[in-house]
Amino acid sequence: MSAQPDSQAVHSAPTDYDIDLQETREWMEALTAVIEKEGPERAHFLLEQLLEHARQSSIDMPFSANTGYVNTIEPEQQAHCPGNIQIEKRLRAYMRWNAMAMVVRANRLNPADGGDLGGHIGSFASVASMFGAGFNHFWHAASEDHGGDLLYIQGHSAPGIYARAYLEGRLTEEQLDSFRQEVDGKGLSSYPHPKLMPEFWQFPTVSMGLGPLMAIYQARFLKYLHARGIANTENRKVWVFCGDGEMDEPESLGAIGLAARENLDNLVFVINCNLQRLDGPVRGNGKIVQELEGEFRGSGWNVIKLLWGNGWDALLARDKTGKLKQLMMETLDGDYQAMKANDGAFVRKNFFGRYPETLQLVEHMTDEEVFELRRGGHEPAKVYAAFHAANAHKGQPTVLLVKTVKGYGMGKAGEGKNTVHQTKKLSDEDIKYIRDRFNIPIPDSQLADIPYYKPADDTPEMRYLQERRQALGGYLPKRLPKAEEHFTVPALDTFKAILEPTAEGREISTTQAYVRFITQLLRDQALGPRVVPILVDEARTFGMEGLFRQIGIYNPKGQLYTPVDRDQVMYYREDKAGQILQEGINEAGGMASWIAAATSYSTNNRIMVPFFVYYSMFGFQRIGDLAWAAGDMQARGFLLGGTSGRTTLNGEGLQHEDGHSHILAGTIPNCISYDPTFAHEVAVILHHGLKRMVEKQENVFYYITLLNENYAMPGLTPGTEEQILQGMYLCKPGAEGDKRVQLLGSGTILRESIAAQTLLAADWGVQADVWSCPSFNELAREGQDCERWNLLHPLETPRASFVAQQLGGHAGPVVASTDYMKSFAEQIRPFIPAGRPYKVLGTDGFGRSDFRSKLREHFEINRHYIVVAALKALSEQGSVPAAKVAEAIAKYGINADKINPLYA
Repeated sequence: MSAQPDSQAVHSAPTDYDIDLQETREWMEALTAVIEKEGPERAHFLLEQLLEHARQSSIDMPFSANTGYVNTIEPEQQAHCPGNIQIEKRLRAYMRWNAMAMVVRANRLNPADGGDLGGHIGSFASVASMFGAGFNHFWHAASEDHGGDLLYIQGHSAPGIYARAYLEGRLTEEQLDSFRQEVDGKGLSSYPHPKLMPEFWQFPTVSMGLGPLMAIYQARFLKYLHARGIANTENRKVWVFCGDGEMDEPESLGAIGLAARENLDNLVFVINCNLQRLDGPVRGNGKIVQELEGEFRGSGWNVIKLLWGNGWDALLARDKTGKLKQLMMETLDGDYQAMKANDGAFVRKNFFGRYPETLQLVEHMTDEEVFELRRGGHEPAKVYAAFHAANAHKGQPTVLLVKTVKGYGMGKAGEGKNTVHQTKKLSDEDIKYIRDRFNIPIPDSQLADIPYYKPADDTPEMRYLQERRQALGGYLPKRLPKAEEHFTVPALDTFKAILEPTAEGREISTTQAYVRFITQLLRDQALGPRVVPILVDEARTFGMEGLFRQIGIYNPKGQLYTPVDRDQVMYYREDKAGQILQEGINEAGGMASWIAAATSYSTNNRIMVPFFVYYSMFGFQRIGDLAWAAGDMQARGFLLGGTSGRTTLNGEGLQHEDGHSHILAGTIPNCISYDPTFAHEVAVILHHGLKRMVEKQENVFYYITLLNENYAMPGLTPGTEEQILQGMYLCKPGAEGDKRVQLLGSGTILRESIAAQTLLAADWGVQADVWSCPSFNELAREGQDCERWNLLHPLETPRASFVAQQLGGHAGPVVASTDYMKSFAEQIRPFIPAGRPYKVLGTDGFGRSDFRSKLREHFEINRHYIVVAALKALSEQGSVPAAKVAEAIAKYGINADKINPLYA
């Protein structure tokens, strides 16, 4: 047994330097008398007063956010569980068995192509008592008088949730046998995935760390909805199950300050402290419970520790010397793990045997009784009491630090062992051990088949199971695929001011077009209140500061100070019912808020329309995992990538200049992405997004890049709306001529293509048609869909892609230039009409600071390079001599020997 090197010193320190032992004893006795006669609350008050007095006297005091390594709730303070403990124990046993059986059966299939399906047994084994308490006594389903509690289930324990749903009659044996076999449409997903089980799971949690982060902002969003009068959420809770190893993810702890700052007493974290992560101990040389207690209490959370089961209460009551508490504190987590991976004799020798006083405490107990001293998370009565205290706490978020054993009940197959997380195959002997330990009524003759066990519907256990869920409003988890409310989106001509050409001298950017659109939308009496503008401290960058005063910034405390710009029209106004969510410099938090709003149709039965605007470089690149989770959760809303493109944000440099966000956006199947050039394109796209997501309740979300570059807007040409949405329309036809090219562009670089059109005609006698391509991603998806159909229907008339249809009647080579990497526009190469050269210009390479014109020259995407690319394509098909290409390079001063910008 090892120990923390300073632990004995800590316990013995007072006698080393105490100059007046008698005075110290009198103070201690006085405090003890207060506790005994007036209670711990009075003692706490007196200590706080003494500490404050010491601070006022400038006495330096060491701070500790930690308490002893014991349960927070004393036995006499425990709330009594009203349930039938014995029936609940039997139900847990059946769920443990069925969860194990499902995983083991799935991994005995031995397919011809090899490989196992995987799955996890140990995680649910450690958390079963906690799930039982929650499902039986605390977690409300959505009903007429309750909006429903929200559960972020620890993903690796999903088999236990399926096992419960099977007993409830929600899942069939056939579905259990299709665990992790989803292709045929009847299987159960490996982990919580709303996309794959849209009426069951609400939140994906197995990308470690995202669950805790999203849950905090989900709880905050419930408060937001209530403050704004959109939904009554005051009786709803967000319960979040995490592993202690998961808390090493920066996202897990990254927002706990927000939860405390905004007094999110509707939030409960349950951290399953089984002391193990996938490979080994979480803190072998330390104590993860104490570490997490300090983190959370220091951030302002209510902390409840549940470490020890009932059997320890009597031992602690007899611990008059304090040696047992000392031993509990100084024993390291790596040693605690060993205690549960061995037997009672080992525990007696290596734990209690550390001190004569502690060994004496268990001298009356057998080795079996010593080993049966349970950790707190496996003691149902104590779990209930901890949950009850957390559920009732007001004014703070609560974290429960619950100590368990990973693989509890698995015996030698995995209980407390480093390998338990990967244990998915069990021997017949292991299965028999589990059956006997949990008294499952399956005979030896059937054990080899590992049958599921489900009592008859009229048994006391099954009646109890159903009665408890009926009392709490229904089954959980359960997801609402569509909201029950409906909205009509304002007509497109409501945004007429954005659709029309700009007046001379009144140039705007596409960012300003977006701001005008959202401002107009906010005026809609029905849909306006459902708009959720989300900012990450860049409102002034995007010209959105006017919304501060108009709709206010949400803050549960209101505005207790006088803002420094109070005398200005667009002053910084915070309000208890504010509409803007201002997240500060915090893209992950902004995205988590956006997800909460974008899935509100499901979690709250309230359709919300979130608009999250941010520097495009700090979107998918930074929070891509959250964006993928949003896709899984069937989010609906708008992501706006501001100051987009590699060459538009002049002056900011390498870290800010985005040339690949659309490529990342294209990896998410239900993310619809656009890179518009003109204000009317922005309006058409945003309006159509509202129609799809709000009116039709389609499960898509939009990513739209915006520019900070001002220029004249040409206005909408009637009849092009559908082509804009499909991703490509002819925006500026060229004059008649024998030599012809087709110029494609998006975003700001489309304007370089328009300028190249003029140069080609004036300098080289070549006419060009210019095409605006607001979405190369959508063009590529549609083209690939056509190719797939043609592949699978060889006897049918082949379908032509939209790109081929658009370009089919327009002769000449095709040149695409964008502010993104070449692979962005390269996606449509297979759909260019046969025999037509296709040249792609893009911004591969690291960005840098300079003026836009210099950056576009550096990345070889400006009008001159477009002209050269067009002439080169014409020369390849024999329409112009190659000498003309060299002449153009010389004419425009292009350095043909400069380094490739990819490597510059």
